[in-house]
Amino acid sequence: MAHRPKRTFRPHRADSSDSDGAQETFAEPGETGEQEARGPAVKGPPSGRGHAEVAELLRRGRGRRRGRAWASSRRAATAAPRLDGSSDVPESRMVDLSADKEDGAHHSSESKDDQSSSPNSSRTLEDEFSSLDYFHIIGYCKILHKFPVLYIDIPDAAFIQATYGKCKLARAQEDYISLDVKHAFTNSGMKKNSEDSESEPDDFKDIMPFTPKPQTLRQRMAEETKTRNEETSDDSQDEKNQDIWEQQQMRKAVKITKGQDIDLSYGRESQTVKKFDASISFPPVSLEIIKKQLNTRLTLLQDTHRSHLREYEKYIQDIKSSKSTIQNLENSSNQALSFKFYKSMKVYVENLIDCLNEKIINIQEIESAMHALLLKQAMIFMKRRQDELKHESAYLQQLSCTPETSVNNSLAIDEKTQWILEEVESRRARRRQARVLSGNCTHEEGTSSDDELSSADMIDFQKSHGDLLQDHKKIFEDVHSDFCNIQNILLKFQQWREKFPDSYYEAFISLCIPKLLNPLIRFQLIDWNPLKFDSIGLKQMPWFKSIKEFIDCSMEDSKKEDSSDKKILSTVINKTVIPRLTGFVEFIWDPLSTTQTTSLIMQCRMILEEHSTCENEVNKGKQDLLKSIVSRMKKAIEDDVFIPLYPKSAVENRTSPHSKFQERQFWSGLKLFGNILLWNELLPEDILQELGLEKLLNRYLIIALLNAIPDPDVVKKCSQIAAYLPEKWFQNSAMRTSIPQLENFIQFLLQSARKLSRNEIRDEVKEIILILVKIKALNQAESFIEEYHLDHLRSVIKEFE
Repeated sequence: MAHRPKRTFRPHRADSSDSDGAQETFAEPGETGEQEARGPAVKGPPSGRGHAEVAELLRRGRGRRRGRAWASSRRAATAAPRLDGSSDVPESRMVDLSADKEDGAHHSSESKDDQSSSPNSSRTLEDEFSSLDYFHIIGYCKILHKFPVLYIDIPDAAFIQATYGKCKLARAQEDYISLDVKHAFTNSGMKKNSEDSESEPDDFKDIMPFTPKPQTLRQRMAEETKTRNEETSDDSQDEKNQDIWEQQQMRKAVKITKGQDIDLSYGRESQTVKKFDASISFPPVSLEIIKKQLNTRLTLLQDTHRSHLREYEKYIQDIKSSKSTIQNLENSSNQALSFKFYKSMKVYVENLIDCLNEKIINIQEIESAMHALLLKQAMIFMKRRQDELKHESAYLQQLSCTPETSVNNSLAIDEKTQWILEEVESRRARRRQARVLSGNCTHEEGTSSDDELSSADMIDFQKSHGDLLQDHKKIFEDVHSDFCNIQNILLKFQQWREKFPDSYYEAFISLCIPKLLNPLIRFQLIDWNPLKFDSIGLKQMPWFKSIKEFIDCSMEDSKKEDSSDKKILSTVINKTVIPRLTGFVEFIWDPLSTTQTTSLIMQCRMILEEHSTCENEVNKGKQDLLKSIVSRMKKAIEDDVFIPLYPKSAVENRTSPHSKFQERQFWSGLKLFGNILLWNELLPEDILQELGLEKLLNRYLIIALLNAIPDPDVVKKCSQIAAYLPEKWFQNSAMRTSIPQLENFIQFLLQSARKLSRNEIRDEVKEIILILVKIKALNQAESFIEEYHLDHLRSVIKEFE
């Protein structure tokens, strides 16, 4: 939006009144005396363009959008139209619009000089001239709105002469002099009603404003107004000036009578004072109407009073409650002690957490190093067993393919295979010698764990293990016992539970204790190996005893059976012990080792059976542990079980390397079969039957037995298989047919019994009948006895019924 130019004020003559421009005549200076001689006065606009036209123009001017339409004090504008409607007015003139920016103040009466200069002028003519003046002003406003910014051009001499000639021509034709011309070339020092018209050219030249005019009072007022306006925002000031300017133009257009009150304040909206009009009639007032209104007012006041009373009563109750609370707090003498205790516990717990956060990094490092050391040892045993099995099997395969070497068992082999075979045989010889010295003569080849380390590997392992234990001892050597001893830590919380049981249980301390004790328990479990036969049990560990004592002296035992503190031990086992045990099962445990399997089962039985009170969380950890156990046994069956099948000519000789290798591999698989079935009380029956019977017995062991020659050794192997089967599977007295997974084993037993019966080997036949009875294959045993007329064996069946 264009900015409105600085406002200027037209200087007036000293002897002239400050009357509105609407009351001035449209004659040039000095023309007042000549009007009478030339004829009648200049006529105004037609009679139809009176006050109605002024009102219409005022309405149109106000209907336009307000905006900044200010122009500079001197602008080039189109000449105003003539009163008679002709268009021979000069095309462009230099006009002075300072009259449009004058203050709108009016005097109530006109000056005497103006009255004497036009004594014969009528009221109608003055109104018409006033209307004409406003008409020209509205025209100027339209021009200013269309051309918001016009530059001041100083006219040259030729333009001034041409303008002067046009003025003379207009006076000769008894035409009026336009307000534009008068405003454009009227000097403040020039008299308005000059009588000397002949000196007009010289005066006209003198009044050209080529130099700045001296400032008048109104100009100084305008500057002060501008200074104040610059301090405010442009938008609000422009709107105020627009309102003022419109009010001024209205006062120039309409004759304001004396005494009329118009608000010319600088506000955006003028407030109109309403006057009492006696002609307005009011509705009739009766006593009933007044009474009704008073009753309505009274009802409202009563409702308000009742609401205030309710609020007052509420505030009174709040005050009483607050006073009672204050009194109770003041009467409680243990508040200071409670605050001191809570503050000390807060400080203690913060220090404990800071200590554990600092030490947990060292604990994790040593824990990972110990796990990596045990994993390295387990991988050595596993890789050595697989390499030995591969090289020995390849050697025997080459030996069976070369008949000429089978007599003296000599075959050219590479150095690595030769070294491996010699190393394996030396370890077996040492184990045989150790068994002879111990008096164990019933051991079968292939059932050894073969987990001996060489002297160099054993020294390295012991050195690394000792270094880790030394670092393990240094972790808490700089810590006070109150922050590293589990018993002392639990004693702090026990005091809290005894002094303030409500806050103890409301703070869910039973959920926080397992998290606080987790680093310390892991610290004590670093040297714990659940796969070692002589490893300490969980019940003998210090942390286990401390937690057990803390639970036993719980104050909630007398109140509730399912105390929240009773779940602390289960949560600790679930969150700390079971994850570590799962790591041993997945990466370190060897299912072929009976020692490791027995020790692991002992630890798992205590964990999974005695501490499963927390159903949701502990069961989840239990399921994860059982899944890892099953997965590791499946992997052992697939990777470590290998029973080769050789021709009968190669295995008839019990001293041949083929027969010895086959026997060792069979007993190794049978050992794994027994280790799997040791989990019968911990793993579900269907999983054990799938692993032990379907995947191992029917797929590997039975096939090897079918390829063997029926003899007492075969019966011995079958008796060992039956001994590994859990008795829990056959405790049903009404059961006369064994489980379906043993059907192949039963058929092999019957087939072996028939062959041995033909050879009149009665003791082995009786052993087979006992095996059938033990596995609840009673129908098959009775059929075999009737078929071969073994009536003396019926008593055996009756004993098991």
